[in-house]
Amino acid sequence: MIYSTQNYKHLSKMEGLSDELINNHFTLYEGYVKNFNLLNDLILSLEKKGDFTSLAYAEMNRRFGWEFNGMRLHEYYFENLVRSGREHNHMSKLHKQLAKSFGSHGKWEKDFRAMCAMRGVGWVILYYDLSQKELFNVWVNEHDTGHLAGCVPIIVCDCFEHAYMLDYGTKRTGYIDAFFKNLNWTKVEKRFADVK
Repeated sequence: MIYSTQNYKHLSKMEGLSDELINNHFTLYEGYVKNFNLLNDLILSLEKKGDFTSLAYAEMNRRFGWEFNGMRLHEYYFENLVRSGREHNHMSKLHKQLAKSFGSHGKWEKDFRAMCAMRGVGWVILYYDLSQKELFNVWVNEHDTGHLAGCVPIIVCDCFEHAYMLDYGTKRTGYIDAFFKNLNWTKVEKRFADVK
C-alpha cells in the first residue's frame, strides 16, 4: 500500500502563520510520507526474501514508527487548522467532556497552552482515553515515543521549531496564539464525536 500526501493548500493566508512557514511545513510533511513509503517498501522486500534477522530488517522496523507518526501527526495537525479558525460549540460533546475532565474549557486551554510553551521540541496532544472516558493533555517528545496506548488524538499542536521559528523566532507564545486563532473546532469536535 502506498500512502499519499494530503492536500492542505486551503490553509494559505491563515492569521499569524505565514504562507512561507506553512509551505515549508508542507514540504517537511511530504518528506515523511515519501520516507514512510520508501521504508515500508524496503521492509516488505526483506520480508519477501525471508530476511527477518538482519540488522537492516531490525533497524528499519525500529524506524517505522518514527516515519509513520511523523506523517500521521502532521495530518492531524493540518486537519485541525483552518483559515480564521472556528468557534467551539459550547453545547458540543467535546466542550462538555473538557469541563468534566479539566473543570472548564478555560482550564483545559490554560493547561494546553502551558504545555505548548514548555521548553523542548515535540507535540502537545489532547488525547481521549477510550477506556476511562477521560481527556488528557500530553507532551510527546518524539513522533514514536510517549503516546498513550488506547487513546485517540483529538487536538494536535506541532511544537517543533519548524512550526514557528520562521515567523516567531524563539517567541513560541505568538505561535501558540496563532494556533488557537486558526483552530478548527468543527473538525476537532467531530473527531471527538466519532470516537464517543
